[in-house]
Amino acid sequence: MSNKADIFEILKSYWGYSVFREPQQQIIEATLRQEDVLALLPTGGGKSICFQVPAMAMEGVCLVVSPLIALMKDQVENLNKRGIQAHAIYSGMHSEEIKTILGNCLYGGVKFLYLSPERLASEMIRDYLLKMPVNILAIDEAHCISQWGHEFRPQYRRIAEVRSLLPNVPVLALTASATPNVVADIMEQLGFKKKILFKKSFERQNLHYVVRKTEDKYGKLLQSIKGVNGSCLVYVRNRKMTAEIAAYLTKNGIVASYYHAGLEASERSKRQEDWIKGRVQIMACTNAFGMGIDKPDCRLVIHFEMPDCLEAYYQEAGRAGRDGNKAYCLLLYHTSDAAQAHAKLEQQYPEPDYIRLVYEQLGSYLRIPIGEQTDIFHALDLSKFSLHIKQHPIKVNAAINLLSQLEIIQLSEGFFDQDKLKITISAQEIQNLQNNQETWFAILQLLLRMQGGLFEDAKAISLNLIAMKANLSESELLGEFQKMQEHGLIEFIKAGALPSIQFVNERVDKRYLKLDTKQIKQRKQVQQEKLEAMIKFADSDLICRSRSMLLYFGESNAGDCGSCDICLEKDKDYLTSNKLESITKNLSQIKGMKPLSMRELGSIIKGVNPKDLVSACRFLADKGVIALNNEQEITWIGEK
Repeated sequence: MSNKADIFEILKSYWGYSVFREPQQQIIEATLRQEDVLALLPTGGGKSICFQVPAMAMEGVCLVVSPLIALMKDQVENLNKRGIQAHAIYSGMHSEEIKTILGNCLYGGVKFLYLSPERLASEMIRDYLLKMPVNILAIDEAHCISQWGHEFRPQYRRIAEVRSLLPNVPVLALTASATPNVVADIMEQLGFKKKILFKKSFERQNLHYVVRKTEDKYGKLLQSIKGVNGSCLVYVRNRKMTAEIAAYLTKNGIVASYYHAGLEASERSKRQEDWIKGRVQIMACTNAFGMGIDKPDCRLVIHFEMPDCLEAYYQEAGRAGRDGNKAYCLLLYHTSDAAQAHAKLEQQYPEPDYIRLVYEQLGSYLRIPIGEQTDIFHALDLSKFSLHIKQHPIKVNAAINLLSQLEIIQLSEGFFDQDKLKITISAQEIQNLQNNQETWFAILQLLLRMQGGLFEDAKAISLNLIAMKANLSESELLGEFQKMQEHGLIEFIKAGALPSIQFVNERVDKRYLKLDTKQIKQRKQVQQEKLEAMIKFADSDLICRSRSMLLYFGESNAGDCGSCDICLEKDKDYLTSNKLESITKNLSQIKGMKPLSMRELGSIIKGVNPKDLVSACRFLADKGVIALNNEQEITWIGEK
């Protein structure tokens, strides 16, 4: 097709829609004019249409950069179902298979090629790009390019290098969550010729945001779910909790299931389908669930645990009410949540000396001599390496992540993926194997001693360690696993590709390793600020939840939603004139002081019921007697 093809005809014939959502048409038309565009469209805003339609209206191949292999596969499958030829290149594929796909992109009528940023950096890929008729460079999850974003990936920075190979190809960067400084950084990093931004408001008027501060999350969860019609998602932060939540709800008579990235692919598909088709009402899940899922009748999204940032919360909560009807977003908040989130953040940033230690041990373990420079990726079993250097895997992973972010080392795609295993027979059935299948019995007993929870869920395992303890080679153990799986004893999920690591520059003595500690501190500071904003959102009783979130995303003119827990409580507030006058008089003593949080204010204003103080502050903020800044801190203005 030529770029003059009717974009409405393309939309109708391939996607079945007659009209575009705001501002899809403007984005598409700007892309067809060969302009660089950043599209900031909240969850459910139809980002993929923005590059798929113009790509279909132009000759050539649309190059789509995405960090999520699962989402790449999903979009390729959806395009192929529509009769549009699309491919993805990701870890675990053979080089011949990759070359066949790239060859088809040159001559075979392929319209979309999905790649990870790591793959885009490959010399072979770049050689093909020089000959490929690329029409658009689409960058999904574009916030990953900014160190001020919540999911910074250093390989995204190298996308800009591809622009020099494709100087006349327009860039369409897309993201669902970016603060104003992240928006500016995306455009700068990608070398936008003109800074064109199309943005849709983050406001979702049909969503009612509620925070419940509770000591009994399980009780509040059950109470909330029993009161809702339609389907529901319950987000937690780790895989183990998904199974526990589903079991708790099932025990209490609710049809529930669970989902996380560690489940076998066919099982993930089945559970997703069960929820979408309404066979399961409640899905307890990690953030791996929900990407690309558009279920109209999801009436409730519950966060059992607080996310790390408002970007993640907004994206996940936004999976409620996709049909435009009233839906609820509930965050269950415990007083210990903030401390736990801070502790987790600290784990992600070990001291520089520890990072140097891991760097040194990596070099020794992989047998890379000091002074050697190589472009070879070295296979690395993370659990085996952590055991070898007698360090906790979580701390080792954190150091490796930082070395990657500083571009001292480079990680393969899916680096932290691991082999996983689940036992699918009962404990009694294992005992029955003792007499006629001694090898399998011994392996299963060994697995149970080394790893808990294997009956309930697929757990990460170390093949090397299990083989060593079983006195088998890894290939022999894999052979036994295959036979056991064929007989229905286990589910074994092999990681997509062997994790591997590359030293970007020549290896140096750890004493001379230059660590950009300023960048590490900046990155940690960014995450701390995002976490603090999340905590203030959860902890505050003063400002409308929706307005608080919109202010965070740079929408300063937002009004109160009238439907969140704070707005509804404000309607119930009642203070006698005497009590209000007394509190106002007490509050006037903060005149001239720095902005104060409610906690700080409570320590200054003595002898006042905390609930009355909150009610008075709400009233006085509406009257302009006190002011609330973006941090939800209070300043005395005075009577007008």
